[in-house]
Amino acid sequence: MFSSHQGYRGKATWGGATIGSMNHFCPWLRLRLRLRRISGLALPASRGQLITFQPSFTLTNAHPPICIFSQPALNIPSPWACLTLHFTAVHIAISIDYLERSLRSHAMADRSRSEVIMANPIGKGLDTFRVSFEYKCKDLAITGADALHHLSGEGQKNSLLDLISALLVCPASRLLPAKGNNVNLFGDLLELNTAVNAGNFDIKHILPLLRAVLNNEPDEAIWDNVYAAVAASTAFTVAIPTTPPLSAPSLAASFPQTPWLRNTSSFANSTEHRKYVDDVLKEELGTMYAGVPGLFEAFFGEIASLELAAQAVLERCKAGDNPLYLEGSGWQGWPESAKERDVLRWFAELTDQFLGFAEEHRPAPRPQRRPLAQPHQPLQGSTADRKLDIGFVDDLNAGVDSKCHWKQILIPGELKSNPSADIASKAWLDLGRYAREVFAAQDDRRFVLGFTLCGSRMRLWLFDRLGAIASEPFDVNDNGLQFVSVVLGFLWLNEEQLGFDPTIITKEGKRYIEIERKGCIERLVIDKVINRSPCIAGRATTCWKAHREGDNSRTPLVIKDSWQYPEREEEGELLRNAAEKGVINVARYYHHETVCVGGQNDDILMNVRRGLDITKAKNYRPESSMPPPSMAGRRIPRTGRSSSAGRKRSSSCTDALLPPSKRTCSSSPVKGGRGTANRVRRRTIVSDYGLPIYSASSPSKLLAALEACIEGYESLHTRDGRLQGDISPNNLRINEDERNPSWPAFIIDLDLAIKEQREKASGVRSKTGTRAFMAIGVLLDDENHSFMHDLESFFWVLFWICIHYDGPGKDIGPTEFECWNYEGNRKLAELKKGLISDEKDFLQTIETKFTSHYKSLVPCANRLRRKVFPNGGRWRDPNQRLYIEMKEILHAAQNELKG
Repeated sequence: MFSSHQGYRGKATWGGATIGSMNHFCPWLRLRLRLRRISGLALPASRGQLITFQPSFTLTNAHPPICIFSQPALNIPSPWACLTLHFTAVHIAISIDYLERSLRSHAMADRSRSEVIMANPIGKGLDTFRVSFEYKCKDLAITGADALHHLSGEGQKNSLLDLISALLVCPASRLLPAKGNNVNLFGDLLELNTAVNAGNFDIKHILPLLRAVLNNEPDEAIWDNVYAAVAASTAFTVAIPTTPPLSAPSLAASFPQTPWLRNTSSFANSTEHRKYVDDVLKEELGTMYAGVPGLFEAFFGEIASLELAAQAVLERCKAGDNPLYLEGSGWQGWPESAKERDVLRWFAELTDQFLGFAEEHRPAPRPQRRPLAQPHQPLQGSTADRKLDIGFVDDLNAGVDSKCHWKQILIPGELKSNPSADIASKAWLDLGRYAREVFAAQDDRRFVLGFTLCGSRMRLWLFDRLGAIASEPFDVNDNGLQFVSVVLGFLWLNEEQLGFDPTIITKEGKRYIEIERKGCIERLVIDKVINRSPCIAGRATTCWKAHREGDNSRTPLVIKDSWQYPEREEEGELLRNAAEKGVINVARYYHHETVCVGGQNDDILMNVRRGLDITKAKNYRPESSMPPPSMAGRRIPRTGRSSSAGRKRSSSCTDALLPPSKRTCSSSPVKGGRGTANRVRRRTIVSDYGLPIYSASSPSKLLAALEACIEGYESLHTRDGRLQGDISPNNLRINEDERNPSWPAFIIDLDLAIKEQREKASGVRSKTGTRAFMAIGVLLDDENHSFMHDLESFFWVLFWICIHYDGPGKDIGPTEFECWNYEGNRKLAELKKGLISDEKDFLQTIETKFTSHYKSLVPCANRLRRKVFPNGGRWRDPNQRLYIEMKEILHAAQNELKG
């Protein structure tokens, strides 16, 4: 029976016979005092008799020791029965020992727990939840915790999530021990939160806790009920989830992901050197459609008396013995060599004469503008030095030596001496560079008109949030009337016709917009520009800080305008939905609308471009049949990936397609491409205002803000099933102003947010983001987007800030990492993989590159690297615990800094 126990040290004998090895029974020996306590225990015999158990034993000095049992005083004939009862007593004794130890341990833990609870009272920490719950139940016939049964399924779940969120904020939750395997009770609550959100719970397990909170019971009672709810969560019954469970989707892309396109608004801490910017600008603009019929009529046809005035001016130019213009030979004084300097002088002088001749025809009030030529003097207001050949400005006194700002440029122009420069890679791209600066400097500009003059060959241009289109070219000498009409048109266009936003009103030194909210008109006064994306094509987001007129407290609001693909969900709806689901630390909804101009939705195709048909452009080619520019001259890397949105180089002399950059990323797989796309302007207003996270007043505040933003991201994910999709320093905000009622730290921008559980691509043609902070898997574009990608982006945000800022908002300028703004996706992914793969190398990098202000965060950054990149490589399996692990690292680092 016992001889089968091998490897035990020591043997048990009965009457000289070995009956079992003894190491298994050492606890019996250690507990003989306890055995004596139960000596005399009456045990039932097989025939109803009572057996008195009085054990005795002798331990020999042999090696291994042998325990010899003496004949017990038992009135039963079999020694085996005696031995069985003997070991039964041993098990009882061991149970007593375990119980005594357990009681002592629990007593010590209870004392420790009580001390934590007393030192960290809940105070008013649950008051907001109580008020919120009572408000939800105000129309019910029942009050208290039992009212939970009478709420809808979503109402029940949201109330419980609100309660757990309130408990998570309480300091004691991070100091109290865990019930399970987590670091603390905070971790247990997060797991409970996940179970509740997934619908895997039974309300009855939560009711005692809810009742204790609503009844304002003592803190000890509340935390006891928290522990009970946490313990019960492991036995939650699985209900049919109202929200798809948080199990991560397969890593392999199950359908084409919306492609990331590079964009000139995505540079971070960059010099914006021209050789780098031009590559990205080419990709951003895509095909620049030239020869679009009707462009002049669409934009100049609304100018009163323009046709009549232009004809009259041309007649004046033809008159006299020394006419300015002769049919067949052109304009007097036209420089035959067409050198830029000479053409600039000729153009400026002729424009002044046109103005004089058109005096009696000019509209009232007279626009205050004139042409300005400063080809050798950089204009103010750009990141890098940018010069402008010629442009129309809103300052009649501006001259060659005036210091002008890009804010003053109404219409940019580009001059080239040779007509052969009238192609995409030369004059067109140069003009695009100027248009980008105009957009960036003028926060209320919807579109920009411009012109190119290559030799005597002139085109009109329109730059908008889809790209650029141009008129058919004409020769200024052969078509004098057209030239006069264009120049007068540039001088006489009103602000709305020039592309300024009429919904932003300026009056008595104040700028404001008006919205209709809850049946009333509200006027929102703009305090300042927060951000203006410096790009041409794209979402082109602009944010303003504002307040309601008449609000003496000037509670801040944020107005956001962005040009969205109509296929994409409205951010305002997403924010409102998030608010209804109790999402925390995400900008809170106030209002949203589609902006209207001229009585119709402000979109590109119909409202800005006036219905112009780009398929009639001279260089138009159906995009569905062309390879994308990023694939031009290269092998397409993966089969099964559509390139229907691409373009191929035109064979025409216009060189309409900009040459492909060596650093381009994959193009859209979605049908139609950018050529047939549309964008519509949407306005979203939120009630949370903060500064970019790199403005944090200290390293500790930065970590606290990151922790809160991760909580916000997690809340959006777990409560609403959405992934924010664009984690970057500007989308993480911090509020250290005690007078500001906004979240202390929060996430903004749900423009690129997606449902985690989706069955197909959104249909959106492309999306842009800040590439320096993109996850490696996103750059390689071979995985479904996951919450893990965005958590990795949080790591890159911290890494970037610690290198590029040496104090609150103190940018040290470009570093060796500037190339991350411009490198191709695969190259950038390889750079990032190389950086994080070896711990020693990573530590050496950050110890030398982190600024003195953030040097103390080196250990924290490395701990995050270990979690985000297990074993120094890309994660392969989604890890739901990464939320907890990252927050715990950030929280521990804060405590280290304080200590």
